[in-house]
Amino acid sequence: MQKIDLKTALPALYNAPRGRFVIVDVPPMSYLAVEGKGDPNTSPAYAAAIETLYAASYTLKFLTKAAMGRDYVVPQLEGLWWADDMDDFAARRKDRWRWRMMIATPDFIDEPVALRAVEKARTKGKALDGIAFERLEEGRSVQALHVGSYDDEGPALEALHKRFLPDNGLTPAGLHHEIYLNDPRRTPAEKLRTLLRQPVRAVA
Repeated sequence: MQKIDLKTALPALYNAPRGRFVIVDVPPMSYLAVEGKGDPNTSPAYAAAIETLYAASYTLKFLTKAAMGRDYVVPQLEGLWWADDMDDFAARRKDRWRWRMMIATPDFIDEPVALRAVEKARTKGKALDGIAFERLEEGRSVQALHVGSYDDEGPALEALHKRFLPDNGLTPAGLHHEIYLNDPRRTPAEKLRTLLRQPVRAVA
């Protein structure tokens, strides 16, 4: 049985040069997602969201393998980040942040199959409140690789919004998107690899 790995199947979406922005065209992607708010370092809701996503994602993986004869690698955790007042986001006032944490699913999985997996995980005693199956259409986007602590992303984001986008006639057209290429529980902060993505459109 062939095992699908989205990183291999869609390499442009999971790679970017360190400290240099590139433009990519992101196809529509499906995700299991949980939305919430609060400081990701301290919020119980954030920790619960991550646990929920992985419980549902691995249940979905094994369900599709058994029922459909199709297997895949559970992808990396991803997140969309914003704030009701974006000054709070830029100033790193994390207690006011909003987030939608996500794990991608292959294209052969549709909403009924995904929700069946959620219900199956729930019957095993998993707390899966708030999880949804969503389709995200980002299209033209700019991305770069950040290596280091999440709290050190500021200069890269400033360079993106104050230099690269204006210099190239672009403006944001969606939420700030992060893809976590390694596990922060097992990786020193200085070695964390995070793909920073921003959907864009041409300035009218």
